[in-house]
Amino acid sequence: MNILNFANRDLGIDLGTANILVTLRDKGIIYREPSVVAYNKETKEIIAVGEEAKEMLGKTPPNIIAIRPLKDGVIADFTATKLMLREVMEKVCKKNRIYKPQVIVGVPSGITEVEERAVEEAIISSGAREVFLVDEPMAAAIGADVRVAEPSGSIIADIGGGTTEVAVISLGGIVVSNSIKIAGDELTEDIINYAKKKLDIIIGENTAERIKKEIGCASPLLTEEYREIRGRDVYTGLPVVKDISSIEVENALKSSINKIVESVKVALEQTPPELISDIAIKGLVVAGGGALIKNIDVVLQEKLEIPVTIAEEPLDCVVNGTKKMLEDMDTLRKVAKKF
Repeated sequence: MNILNFANRDLGIDLGTANILVTLRDKGIIYREPSVVAYNKETKEIIAVGEEAKEMLGKTPPNIIAIRPLKDGVIADFTATKLMLREVMEKVCKKNRIYKPQVIVGVPSGITEVEERAVEEAIISSGAREVFLVDEPMAAAIGADVRVAEPSGSIIADIGGGTTEVAVISLGGIVVSNSIKIAGDELTEDIINYAKKKLDIIIGENTAERIKKEIGCASPLLTEEYREIRGRDVYTGLPVVKDISSIEVENALKSSINKIVESVKVALEQTPPELISDIAIKGLVVAGGGALIKNIDVVLQEKLEIPVTIAEEPLDCVVNGTKKMLEDMDTLRKVAKKF
């Protein structure tokens, strides 16, 4: 491999609460797995990461920990995060012949300086040469082809796993931001709680997540849909199978979706009048996994009274934004923080 090829071996990472995505400069997304790690509690030996580790959640013996080390968009368990990142970086770098890459990481806009340092330390200890941090809504906007450098207002809502990040962007900077810890994980929890309280069945996270993806909606579907759920009866403790409808799922999600709508309203209320006129024309761009909730654009448009567009490939917006920054160092220097 020549020196030029080494120069193009830089990485962009979406360090999400639900999933980790890694992109390689000039190649595209090379890793996409759940943000889950399983390791031996005593030896700290990695047992599994990603999808394999996710299948172990709630099923491990006492000496093995299977955990989501990121919560609400930030590092909740530093040891587990470092182990997970080291394993991911080793896999990615070995497979793609990468040595000491420069890494851009998308992080929540509300992250503290201590949390920024924790992310930076985890990435450096995983083999990076240097680290840039960029606010997730900015990375998502760049990944969604929003013209962030223009002297006009744009607004994006990135509904991720742990947080919903709303940002008004102009001239390459975030003018107004609002972050709430209500997003995909909370929506999954809403379905678990609804099933327990209304259907008298206790279901697991994976079942609730499947239901959310298949029939989760913000307003009624044209044709009501049903899905089978398996779990434990609240009263007898015995296995049970029941049906849940899309209308029931809509009711389960309603409160959290209203809070997401409210978070966008708060950002709009804080936006300077000069930028509001631009936003009224261009509207809101929605990114992240939450953008895949059926009819969420319909509800947002109805309640905000501005146009709403779902970004193309909403799950990939943040990581695609880091890729574009790797290919345009001028943009990177303007919007990212170097450590």
